[in-house]
Amino acid sequence: MFPIYKKELQSFFYTPFAYAIAALFMLLFTYIFGVAIGSIDSSNTMKFSFTEVFYNVTLYFIFLLPILTMRTFADERKFGTEVLLMTSPVSVLKIVIAKFLANMTVYIFMLAGTLVYPIITALNGEVVISQLICAYIGIFSWGMMFIALGMLISSFTENSIIAAIIGEIVMFAVLFLDDFANTAFISQYPKLQSVLYAFAAQPRFAYFSQGFIRLSDLVFFASATIVYLVWTYISIEKRRWKRG
Repeated sequence: MFPIYKKELQSFFYTPFAYAIAALFMLLFTYIFGVAIGSIDSSNTMKFSFTEVFYNVTLYFIFLLPILTMRTFADERKFGTEVLLMTSPVSVLKIVIAKFLANMTVYIFMLAGTLVYPIITALNGEVVISQLICAYIGIFSWGMMFIALGMLISSFTENSIIAAIIGEIVMFAVLFLDDFANTAFISQYPKLQSVLYAFAAQPRFAYFSQGFIRLSDLVFFASATIVYLVWTYISIEKRRWKRG
């Protein structure tokens, strides 16, 4: 499993791909950070919890994460390397896990760059550490779930661009699931509305960004990640059996 993980990391870091995504993310994060700072009333002491920053940045992740995951399996099919991968002694489950861990490593690399902003803020004011830690745990869990979802979508096609576009659409639908549940039409069906609320991720992340860690929210993101990875495994395994 480690050789596949290493190969995936090399495909990210030996090319400009990972650095370009990280740079774009830092640019967007810097913009949101600047807007949040600019909205604070001037005073001698600046108290800043990063709540607004991390909550707003989730919207931009919907643009970036499908780009990160679009090549995971689509390029393997496009360039014919999937056959070599499937005939290797490594099981499909280990292949899926290795690719997931590689994507998560790039994601952590992206998040690591944002640590400079709490440091800058702490030097000029006050950072609410508890909320900051919760926000990072929440954004990590949020990204973990959407990376698994992006990998699932990538396993359905050999075109990475199509995987990215479909990923954008699906992730936007998941992001605004709670807003859809609040529409007048859905409100007419309370049972359906409660089901949609149960699968809504945005309200759960809101608790993290406010400095609260609930076990139910951690279980939700972990369970959703596992479900998407299992579906990805089934998708790849099914195609493996079709190849004979």
